[in-house]
Amino acid sequence: MIRPAVWTWEVPLYFWYGGVATGSSFVAMACDAAGDHESAAIARKVTLVAVGPAAPLLVKDLGRPERFLNMMRIFKPRSPMSMGAWCLSAFSGVAFFAVAADVLDRPRLARLLGVKTAVLGTYLGSYTGVLLASTAVPVWSRSRRFLGPIFIATAAATGAAANRLVLVGLGQPVGHPTRNALGTLETVAMGTELALSSYNEHRLGRLAESLEEGRPGKLFQAAKWMVRLGLALRLARGRGGPWVHHFASVLYLLAGLAFRFAWVGAGRTSAQDHEAVARMHRTERRT
Repeated sequence: MIRPAVWTWEVPLYFWYGGVATGSSFVAMACDAAGDHESAAIARKVTLVAVGPAAPLLVKDLGRPERFLNMMRIFKPRSPMSMGAWCLSAFSGVAFFAVAADVLDRPRLARLLGVKTAVLGTYLGSYTGVLLASTAVPVWSRSRRFLGPIFIATAAATGAAANRLVLVGLGQPVGHPTRNALGTLETVAMGTELALSSYNEHRLGRLAESLEEGRPGKLFQAAKWMVRLGLALRLARGRGGPWVHHFASVLYLLAGLAFRFAWVGAGRTSAQDHEAVARMHRTERRT
């Protein structure tokens, strides 16, 4: 009755990279607000590195570069795809100039551009969920109130986890306030994602089968268990030392990736559930 999305692996990977970049832009702004400008400059670099693969992945999925350019020729405020393409371009450009300002030792300009990057990130991190929810695919459409917040929560968690691991790799000491704050942020954000996803799965009823069966179901369950393990490791940090916390950050990054692939795959399965599609559209006509 409807055709499933023909998206391949590039799209969920694009969603994940965009989420990491979004979360990293939030980290940079928060570090500047807290007075840790050194960590903020590093976070801006992580933002630029994370958003770098996004456009090439999107172009690869579209098949031909001119298709992406054609999207840039039109500005449709009511189209999540059109606004997403424009936001990705603006976000990438502002992130580049923010890093350039750091390199040129223009800290005030870098901080200002960092704030603008984070503002754009609020849309970049959530529009992918809105894009899915605006389709006729039952599991996506019926999750419209949750997909945006879910994607933002995952973005915040993965961005914080990526920056925490980078700062650890660069030698930031144990007990540093920024390192501790990022650990708390990634845990709270990923716990929020788990709670929202679990509640949404429960309220979907029969439609949740696409999130519970086949390859999407395995990915969805694996993501939830990785989050649970990460939360447990976070609480057990005092016994296992900092390496336990590092492993939790890696688990959060992998869980975010698995969640993205699970949601895209579940949509493909849900679109082939003709009974669910028919029931959803009958309900919409009545309302």
